[in-house]
This record gives sequence, C-alpha cells and structure tokens, in this order.
Amino acid sequence: MVTKLRLGPLPRQRIVKMTISLPVSLNEELDRYAAAHSQLYGEKVDAVTLVPYMLERFITTDRGFRRARA
Repeated sequence: MVTKLRLGPLPRQRIVKMTISLPVSLNEELDRYAAAHSQLYGEKVDAVTLVPYMLERFITTDRGFRRARA
C-alpha cells in the first residue's frame, strides 16, 4: 500500500495538449504511479493526466532552473 506520494491531489486546471514519445519502460512506470495515485486519493487518474503536474512539480523544485531564471 502506498502511504505518500510527492504528487498530491490534483488541482483543476486548463491544459494544452502536447504529444510526446516515451520509452516503454517509462510509460509502464507512469502507469504504475497513476494506479498508486488513484488508490491513495480515491479518484481514478491515468498517466496522461498526471504528467503535466509531475513536470510542473519538477520545474518548480529545480533549484538550478530557479537560479537561472533569476
């Protein structure tokens, strides 16, 4: 059982559609993460829904990127 994930409950946002290519292994991991997130928060989500929030979290927590923007 998953007790905590870095990505919390999802806020409602408008999004822009983007097409990307992923290695099969990463896609499988994203699907597993989505299943864990769904189980933990009780709302069914898929990897496609989670990826924008994961990328946003990654960018906002990247110290080097924040320094470069300053």
